[in-house]
Amino acid sequence: MTNARTVRPTDLVALVSYDGRVYPNAALTRDRIGTEASPHPLETALEQWFSFATGRHTWISIKGATLRGLASARRRGSKAAWEVDCLIDAAEDDDSVLTSLLERVAADASRGGAEKIFLRVAADSPVVAAATRCGFTPYMNERLLADDTARPTTNQTAEHQLRRWSRSDAYPTYRLYNCWTPETVRRVEAATFREWQSARERVSTKRGTQQRVLEVDGRLVGWLRTAADGELGRFDLMADPADPDVLDALIEGAIDRLSEQSTLFTLAPLFATTLMRHLEDRGFVEQGEFTVLARRTTKTVKLPQLAPKAIQSFPT
Repeated sequence: MTNARTVRPTDLVALVSYDGRVYPNAALTRDRIGTEASPHPLETALEQWFSFATGRHTWISIKGATLRGLASARRRGSKAAWEVDCLIDAAEDDDSVLTSLLERVAADASRGGAEKIFLRVAADSPVVAAATRCGFTPYMNERLLADDTARPTTNQTAEHQLRRWSRSDAYPTYRLYNCWTPETVRRVEAATFREWQSARERVSTKRGTQQRVLEVDGRLVGWLRTAADGELGRFDLMADPADPDVLDALIEGAIDRLSEQSTLFTLAPLFATTLMRHLEDRGFVEQGEFTVLARRTTKTVKLPQLAPKAIQSFPT
């Protein structure tokens, strides 16, 4: 019988050997885009003992004395939202491994105060079906786009100048998120301002992440986030669909701020067809497609609907 549990110091030997094979990490986080530097099982286990610093939680799946799989998760914007950052299946002939790991992640996340867990995997991965059986909902597909020839231009118009994002921009950015993102996605990912803050992903593990916004007539119409990681540059953005010039300004801003990086990466949601077209026009090429899933660890309760009671009249 397969059993999933947290990592113990005695498991380190098993994690080092791992049957002499290197198994791929099925989970992708935004801050690892463009690299294949998945958390190594031993590294992940060691980080468990320093969870006070990393915020990562680790579980393994065992059958007898055999290590069958490993999962780790960490918080996103707050402890209310976790994301799976490592998911390794070393038992390709046993579907219960992924199931037991994901169920244990959900149970421990709930005990840790998380209300929602996120997972991103390749769109054609068997993990999508396994996670769906465990209560995860696939709610969005994204395409990874990359370009190693992008160069900044100077056609950014004066009315579309980027300025630094500040905390006072948080709620206007959330309003922009509501304009940019379809309701079917928002319903699962972030239906409220608090959920949106909790679900926000990091784009880099290092310092140097920058956020910029665009305003037109005092209204926030564009948001851009960039991060440099050695030779790699990552960015993501949102734009008001009502202003067609914003996308080009944001893309130019990203390329300009990452001009020293040799390759640029971004995850473009499939619902943002105009963004993908603009990126492809700039030379970005698709590198893969991913599915994002989420699972609530709490149950939503419908409040009773109150109705006015008719006032009875009494004979005088």
